[in-house]
Amino acid sequence: MILSIKDLRKIYHTKQNEILAVDNFSFNLKEGEFVAIVGPSGCGKSTILSILCGLDEPSSGTIEADKNLKFGYMLQGDNLFEWQTIFKNCLLGLEINKEVTKESKEYVKKLLKTYGLEEFMDAYPSNLSGGMRQRVSLIRTLATKPDLLFLDEPFSALDYQSRLAVSDDVYKIIKKEKKSAIMVTHDISEAISMADRIIVLSKRPSTIKSIYEIKLTNRSTPINNRKAKEFSKYYDMIWKDIDYHV
Repeated sequence: MILSIKDLRKIYHTKQNEILAVDNFSFNLKEGEFVAIVGPSGCGKSTILSILCGLDEPSSGTIEADKNLKFGYMLQGDNLFEWQTIFKNCLLGLEINKEVTKESKEYVKKLLKTYGLEEFMDAYPSNLSGGMRQRVSLIRTLATKPDLLFLDEPFSALDYQSRLAVSDDVYKIIKKEKKSAIMVTHDISEAISMADRIIVLSKRPSTIKSIYEIKLTNRSTPINNRKAKEFSKYYDMIWKDIDYHV
């Protein structure tokens, strides 16, 4: 277990009243595990992610992590700087953390080479496809060598075909680099194809409605996982749990 969350609660205060956004959110993340969080729009998925990675404060509850556990955060958009080269974009997190060294630069070059972007190192983001930009975004996140990745709707800006291809890319990279991950998504198919466990949230105030252990026959890449015989069964159960028509 590398992360333990217990009784997480988030209340937003306005001039008129207070809004309970998240209530009694508890779960443990195992090392190397990929967890997806799904739920109705506006239920608080991204709020939970922001709290877990330290961008927001919980109103109450505890978050315990392994000592020296490093986080990486991948946002909805790729957020690349258009005036910087791909290589310079990948160094951003290292520059913020004051960790730019000869060794860290070589590590970034190795990642770019491993994941098919070496020839674009000196190009600019406008020269890349949406899928390639997303790979750059992930490499930028991996450059600081995080143990745990937080992914907030990482493929939402892509068209369907690119989304499938990039989810495959990102999944392979995360598994190859032996990272743990927590992903927020509204796409049930995406969650089933990528995650070891899926947490289903209720509508606001957000509580855990169900947790599914995803066990697929001949599990491999996200695209192939969609062909597993158990896939539609999980989809139907999670769809009913989320209760989208309400």
